[in-house]
Parts: sequence; C-alpha cells; structure tokens
Amino acid sequence: MTTAANEDITRQAIDAFYRAIEQRNVESLRKIVTPDWEYIPEPAGVAPGPDQMVPVFADIAAALPDMKVTILDLLVHGDRVGVRAEISGTQTGKLLGIAASSKHIHFAIHSFHQMRGNLIAKTWHLEDWLSVFRQLGQLPKTLEQH
Repeated sequence: MTTAANEDITRQAIDAFYRAIEQRNVESLRKIVTPDWEYIPEPAGVAPGPDQMVPVFADIAAALPDMKVTILDLLVHGDRVGVRAEISGTQTGKLLGIAASSKHIHFAIHSFHQMRGNLIAKTWHLEDWLSVFRQLGQLPKTLEQH
C-alpha cells in the first residue's frame, strides 16, 4: 500500500534522478539508484549500476550541453513509477553519428521505474529518436545503411 509519505519520498527520488540525468552527474545518480540498478535497454557491454551512465553522460554533454529534462507526468503505483517527460537542448556536438547542427531539438521520453525502498532499482526507458531525426533532417549513417 502506498502512503502519502511514501509517495512523496518516491516523487523526490524520481525528481532527483532526472536532475542527475540533466546534470550528467554520476555521483548524484549513485545516491538515487541501487548499486545493481538496471537501465533497460542497457548501453552495450556494460554491467548494471550507475557507472554504466559514465559514457552516456559524456556523449550527452558533447551533443546537448544545455540539455533540460522537463517532467510532464509522474504516476506512482506501489513500487512502480511512470514518467512522461521531454528533453530539450541545442545540438552542438555529434549526436548518434549526426554532425553538430546548432539546432534546438526537443523530444519525448517515457520511463517506468521500479523502486526498492527509497532507491530506483530498475528503469525501462524509451526515447522518441524519430522525432530527433526529423528535427535534424537526417538519419544516422548506421540506420541509412539498413
């Protein structure tokens, strides 16, 4: 059963999670997720845990240094949390193989999180990359070949 106090703690953890993502801060992420946190789909060739985000954060910092995450909806049901959010930023570096365009982009993200106590144990995450590709006017080279 979810109490108002538990739901408030969960909401704070989720908000802190997206601030850590926005700031590309692994130290902050370590305080919010379990040591064996699963990020699904996981980056290739990495072990569970917050450190799997180190290369992801480096790529984001180069591609969208002014990235902002705006939470639009947050639904808590027991130990599960659904989030609808938007990412925005200016593409000033390579993004998925697409050269810097200096275009401001925005796209939807949808995530479901499973809590373990006050920490996030698992995150299922989807980004609307098709919207990004449309805004940039091209597909990454690896997709064009298929």
